[in-house]
Amino acid sequence: MTYASRRWSNGLLKLVVATVAAGAPLPLSQATDVRAEDDPFGQFPLVIHCKYKDTYHAFYVSRISQDGLATYVASDRIAGTITLGGQAKATGGEDGGSCVGKTLKELRESGQARDLKP
Repeated sequence: MTYASRRWSNGLLKLVVATVAAGAPLPLSQATDVRAEDDPFGQFPLVIHCKYKDTYHAFYVSRISQDGLATYVASDRIAGTITLGGQAKATGGEDGGSCVGKTLKELRESGQARDLKP
């Protein structure tokens, strides 16, 4: 059984190979032009580490909503949110540990935020 997506990707591969072999430029649409400022994951750190109840946790960015609210999750089903200009907040409770109330700038300056750089 061949899935439709595999048939499509095989057809695309043949088109690219034929185009390159002929020396013609690849036909890329405007939709494939992705800039760094369009990537919301490039604006937020990949990991934020915080101390919560005498244990250190690594919170990984899980999602970023259209309005710029990033959600970070860790083990034990604990999570928090932050925006580019706002402060970190715990979800599901009052006590959120050593990150609550800090901005992204403060988290980066304290070494609690880790960015992924190529």
